[in-house]
Amino acid sequence: MSLFKQIYIIGLIMETFTPTEIIAKMEITGLVPVFNHSDAETAAEVMINSYDAGVRVFEFTNRGDNAIQVFEHLARIAAGKEDLILGIGTIWTPEQADQYLDIGAQFIVSPGLIPEIAHRMNKRGILWVPGCGTITEVNTAINLGAWLVKIFPGNVLGPAFAGAVKSVLPEVKLMPTGGVKPTAENLSDWFSAGVSCVGMGSQLFSRKLIEKGKFAQIQEEVADVLSLLRSVRDKM
Repeated sequence: MSLFKQIYIIGLIMETFTPTEIIAKMEITGLVPVFNHSDAETAAEVMINSYDAGVRVFEFTNRGDNAIQVFEHLARIAAGKEDLILGIGTIWTPEQADQYLDIGAQFIVSPGLIPEIAHRMNKRGILWVPGCGTITEVNTAINLGAWLVKIFPGNVLGPAFAGAVKSVLPEVKLMPTGGVKPTAENLSDWFSAGVSCVGMGSQLFSRKLIEKGKFAQIQEEVADVLSLLRSVRDKM
């Protein structure tokens, strides 16, 4: 689907970003929030308050029967903020990727390494981030054209895996997701291992605060994590 049709669908002119620009924004903050919720307004509040806290790249995940409707709502909001980049995660097929790209997704994230997605996204010039759990998979992802590789699940593989990957593939950019903790010790371990940024979901967003609608407090907590991240990286 053409860019013109994409703009027509969401009803707004979107700022578009190249893979290089998206990764640069990820690296500047060091954090990519990963979030899913079945209620569009709740998801929007979390995204907006994350943005106000300093986040510039946000990943919504493709889970639940109405995920695409929620994402379309988020895309309309993101289109009104020229420096907010919204991507979609948990994508398993090229068809799913195309569906979300056509309503405003700016990058694609998958739990695993899926060559069919790689080929389709390369043709469209879209950043795709495959999940990898072995050095062989990381090397295959690079050969398929990946600009950034997701270490997943991060809590199983750990910072030592990232360090091992960087020791033999120093050029690869890595983003661990799954179990990354908002603590100085855990963040220091990951960034010392050479990751470019971290993806963080349940460890970043308190379910209790979301249920109570305390979005201002969520903003404060996200801002605190960003501050902690800057402190950790400044000491390296």
